[in-house]
Amino acid sequence: MSRSNVVDSSAWLEYLADTKQAAHFAKALQDPDHLVVPVLTIYEVFKKVLRERGEGAALQVASLMQAGTVVDVDPSLALEAARHSLPLADSIIYATAVSCGAILWTQDEHFKDLPDVRYFPKR
Repeated sequence: MSRSNVVDSSAWLEYLADTKQAAHFAKALQDPDHLVVPVLTIYEVFKKVLRERGEGAALQVASLMQAGTVVDVDPSLALEAARHSLPLADSIIYATAVSCGAILWTQDEHFKDLPDVRYFPKR
């Protein structure tokens, strides 16, 4: 059985823009049966796409992201996230990955030395 994957907001944006970095994240994003999507990732990606491409594109992206298993923030997850010395959204995204036993795919340097993280530096 394959492990679940959580893909950080910056990696989603690279994939959606089909940049050179997108290939690093394609396999995880194209497997919705093993994709876990923190609700804060939907917020961050939706907000950026809304600002840059408008409401229609942002709603399409939000719909695409919900093909995976969306994980809401509950008290248990919030408490676990507070134990990590990361910014708020990153703490919740990482705590979601940990709580689901998932691999976190990212290009955000905050995560690079944490367990079960696949880090690809921005180019």
